[in-house]
Amino acid sequence: MTMKRSALALSLALLAAPVCAQTLLTRHFSADPSPHFFQGKYYVYATDDQNNSGEKWDSTSWRLLVSSDLKKWEDKGPFLPATVFKWAAAGANAWAPEALEYKGKYYFFAPVNQTQIGLAVSDKPDGPFVDALGKPLVDKARDANAGAEPIDPAVFVDKDGRIYMYFGTRVPKVVELAQDLGGTVGPIRDVAVSGFPPKSKPYGEAPFLHRHKGQYYFSFSTGWPGQIVYATGSSPLGPFSYKGVLIDYLKISTNHHAILEQAGKTLLFYHDNVLPGGGSHKRSILMQEIRYDADGNMLRQ
Repeated sequence: MTMKRSALALSLALLAAPVCAQTLLTRHFSADPSPHFFQGKYYVYATDDQNNSGEKWDSTSWRLLVSSDLKKWEDKGPFLPATVFKWAAAGANAWAPEALEYKGKYYFFAPVNQTQIGLAVSDKPDGPFVDALGKPLVDKARDANAGAEPIDPAVFVDKDGRIYMYFGTRVPKVVELAQDLGGTVGPIRDVAVSGFPPKSKPYGEAPFLHRHKGQYYFSFSTGWPGQIVYATGSSPLGPFSYKGVLIDYLKISTNHHAILEQAGKTLLFYHDNVLPGGGSHKRSILMQEIRYDADGNMLRQ
């Protein structure tokens, strides 16, 4: 009983913490955050750990969290089921998602079956979403070099308007998307990262790209378990050079993050085990501000 009370006290303290500290978003289990600022509000699209079995990553829907101030978060629950994609197999798992506001529409990039990435679209950030293509955007069985698992999509729009989607396990992948988001352009490429320290793990999963003061930052998990590390480069396609660790090993089997730069702040979203009853399959989303030093290195507070 004492341990349960301590865990509950910790979760309540995190919920009440200021933005600059580590902040827990909700009391419901969710993971794999994709944070965005749409229409004056913060939206975090997530894997719905609240409704999985607790023994596997077998969620069949995605969850949505919304805030106006980064302090109070409304958990809108499982807002979109994987069945939105009629081509997906029955009972398809719904894993780490991504979202994008583009030309007045809201796009939702959704890995299903561990073999395909679907694309849904809506007129509003919280839906309703419908299948945008009627087929997978990326399909392991169809597309050359899709990799072992085309999962964990992360979308980046460069300053020249070109759109790139990063994804994959064990070998990071990138593909350019069409300007109407109706498909991909050109081949799926491997992303090159060099300069790993001796005995360190290479890329595992959960790629993410952002740009800060002209520099491209490619960050990712090194595996299961893994650290979140980052590398930098002069092009969104790489190559990238290893720079350091952003999140160290956690006491759960996955490490997954995303970064949102908004209103002069760089916000790091990630998941961990902090709620009572949590674990590797029942994760919780947290947020923390990070900064850059004079050399562009990212620093956690």
